[in-house]
Amino acid sequence: MSDALKHECGIAQIRLLKPLEFYKEKYGSAFYGVNKMYLMMEKQHNRGQDGAGFASIKLNTAPGDRYISRLRSNASQPIQDIFAQINERINTELIEHPEYIDDVSLQKKNIPYIGELYLGHVRYGTFGKNSIESVHPFLRQNNWMHRNLIVAGNFNMTNVSKLFDKLVELGQHPKERADTVTVMEKIGHFLDDEVRKLYKKLKKEGYTKVEASPLIADRLNVAKILRKSAKDWDGGYAMAGLLGHGDSFVLRDPSGIRPAYYYKDDEVVVVASERPVIQTVFNVNFEDVKELEPGHAIITKLNGEVSIKQILEPLERKACSFERIYFSRGSDAEIYKERKMLGRLLMPEVLKSIDHDTINTVFSFIPNTAETSFYGMVEAAQDELNKQKNEAILSEKENLTDERLKEILAHRLRTEKVAIKDVKLRTFITEDSSRDDLVAHVYDVTYGVVKPEDNLVIIDDSIVRGTTLKKSIIKMMDRLNPKQLVVVSSAPQIRYPDCYGIDMARLEGLVAFRAALELLKDAGNYDLIEEVYKKCKLQEHLEDKDVKNFVKEVYAPFTDQQISDKIAELLSEPEVKTKVKIIYQTVENLHKACPDHLGDWYFTGNYPTFGGNRVVNRAFINFYEGNEGRAY
Repeated sequence: MSDALKHECGIAQIRLLKPLEFYKEKYGSAFYGVNKMYLMMEKQHNRGQDGAGFASIKLNTAPGDRYISRLRSNASQPIQDIFAQINERINTELIEHPEYIDDVSLQKKNIPYIGELYLGHVRYGTFGKNSIESVHPFLRQNNWMHRNLIVAGNFNMTNVSKLFDKLVELGQHPKERADTVTVMEKIGHFLDDEVRKLYKKLKKEGYTKVEASPLIADRLNVAKILRKSAKDWDGGYAMAGLLGHGDSFVLRDPSGIRPAYYYKDDEVVVVASERPVIQTVFNVNFEDVKELEPGHAIITKLNGEVSIKQILEPLERKACSFERIYFSRGSDAEIYKERKMLGRLLMPEVLKSIDHDTINTVFSFIPNTAETSFYGMVEAAQDELNKQKNEAILSEKENLTDERLKEILAHRLRTEKVAIKDVKLRTFITEDSSRDDLVAHVYDVTYGVVKPEDNLVIIDDSIVRGTTLKKSIIKMMDRLNPKQLVVVSSAPQIRYPDCYGIDMARLEGLVAFRAALELLKDAGNYDLIEEVYKKCKLQEHLEDKDVKNFVKEVYAPFTDQQISDKIAELLSEPEVKTKVKIIYQTVENLHKACPDHLGDWYFTGNYPTFGGNRVVNRAFINFYEGNEGRAY
């Protein structure tokens, strides 16, 4: 999208099911797992560039041998930074100890990072500063192997304060309120509790402490721990964890908001945030990679036993539609088709806006991530052009000459790349005060392809804040002097904040919300804002389940088209001479294109968890009171 967002995170988990000697023999290196983890993280770098983390666990080590390694980075290229450090350490060890080169047991014993269990994470920060302390995985250490816990996730909880208070009630003293810390400590509490109970039981059975340790690992019920831990969670999440002795899990939220996919054969168990990552890195077919069902966890025990367990009762499926529109890589077979369909479904409205004049219209896209939707839109436009050719031939068939036939058939759809991202500026991590000046220089324009009698149609993934459109793109397209500029969004109007992992926390940052405010002023009905504020304030102390989304009332007086027209007006600076029209996808068509990903709360305000309504009302209160704090 032209308005880049901090969003999402990516997780990657690998469990090797064979001894390391197997991978040395078959693939030429006992570092097989490290290499695969690098590829899985690199293939998900689109999901997070603020930081990256890596953790590994060696299984069945002797007491005194280091068995957990963790490395985190918030460098400008964090994935490369992490693996450069890993490679340097491994190479140094092999140079200093050539006896390790062909001895896998010595490698495992003496070289960090090599192991049988790996967890990787790429991060975009949605809460807190981009400090190294905020980078996953998080580590909870203990001298009891079973109580060591490593956690990383793609998630955001709406009820962090409630979770924090629950930990205090349990007698804990959490070091901060960040959702990652509260989640990890909750799992850690019930992990400790389960280990204690198992030890007491084994002691009664006559086992010594040393004898009890491997039996605890065998009997530990990870699903039970997760059920107790996740009972009060409200949010979207794909939560990955490693236990020190070698059990591992990935848990998905009961609404299926955040994605998780897995693959298993007799060599590996793999989990990632995106299907194509696993397909590419492990060279497996689409149908071999399964989606982890909402409310379920994939759990791998130390002994290699893999199970899928229901942890929470699944709710109505509300998988994030933004994954399909923008966040996930378009190399997924299903996502590619869906994005093309999003473009195709927009074409009827585009044709109306240009009076079906495909001959005098140039089609393009901004930015590159909108290219797939552009293909779908162009295919639909080509269908229209073919229809026009057929009609022309049929209407003129009595007097049709070869020359006229050639003229009709010569009409081609005009597609051009009219905007080029000239500078790699990450405008979305710059403070608001200087963003406007930067975005004006992000794109450059292609001259000479648009004539004054032409319509210019450009498609974007979505229009969130509208900053880049207003400060850069529309002004640059205006320099081409088209008859009309039609900006098309493959996503519907984003009207409400997200609270499940996308950085859209402030209502006033959304151009659709600003347009609704202007329409209320135009209609002399701005008093509605105070009425909505009062309704939101009255709900502040209600239980989440009783809270309603009253922000919907701000949009209720207006049609989608009225809001779109006002957005076009807001995004057109006074010096822009070209007529600008903005066309948004409808929610109905979004659901047609992405029938299995119906999470649409940012468009409709229909939040899939109770906490969402509290967050949107809090966001409105913050807007009304001029409070720049976050709503969650």
